[in-house]
Amino acid sequence: MGQYFTNDPNIRSHERIISCYFNETKFDFISDNGVFSKSEIDQGSLVFLKTVTKFYNFQGNILDLGSGYGTIGLILAHFYKRAKFLLADVNTRACALARENAKRFNLSNVEIRETDCFSNITEKFDYILINPPIRAGKKIIYEMFSQAYSHLTADGKLLIVIRKNQGAETASKFIQSVFNNCTLIDRNKGYYIYEAKKELSKAITEN
Repeated sequence: MGQYFTNDPNIRSHERIISCYFNETKFDFISDNGVFSKSEIDQGSLVFLKTVTKFYNFQGNILDLGSGYGTIGLILAHFYKRAKFLLADVNTRACALARENAKRFNLSNVEIRETDCFSNITEKFDYILINPPIRAGKKIIYEMFSQAYSHLTADGKLLIVIRKNQGAETASKFIQSVFNNCTLIDRNKGYYIYEAKKELSKAITEN
């Protein structure tokens, strides 16, 4: 059976509309078999959205890595029209759905790109957002966290959401080892939202 973090063109398509309300706005997403959270909007994504829209005013370039059919990136793009969003995922079907959803929401500040982690990404970003694909395993998830560092601007931020019982505290320690900081911004319904800032001194040395 195919997984949402891989590409399996043999998975039979069964498109459906799944809806959510966020900030009094209704979003109707096209979903399909073979993608993450195909039947309902992921609770972790909604908790993450609630937290980041409370604490951040997104500007500049934002990467939603492992974006699926677009829940996080497209909702943020709707509310932060002046920012530019890159939604990136390894799953071809998820990327195609994200493109369709971006069209449905009439968003012009969004790009969708198929990529295995950062293999097809060269830009640097002011924010990198990750709702990690837990089933892909720790090796892949931690690779996403560690490679995020070099793809952030000098004062850029990595923001992640992860459940406590899926390794939140261990993940925060790993991010701390990469960034020299990792702050718990909020926790809600078992989900932890962390922020890691790129250190300016290290960024200057890196460049």
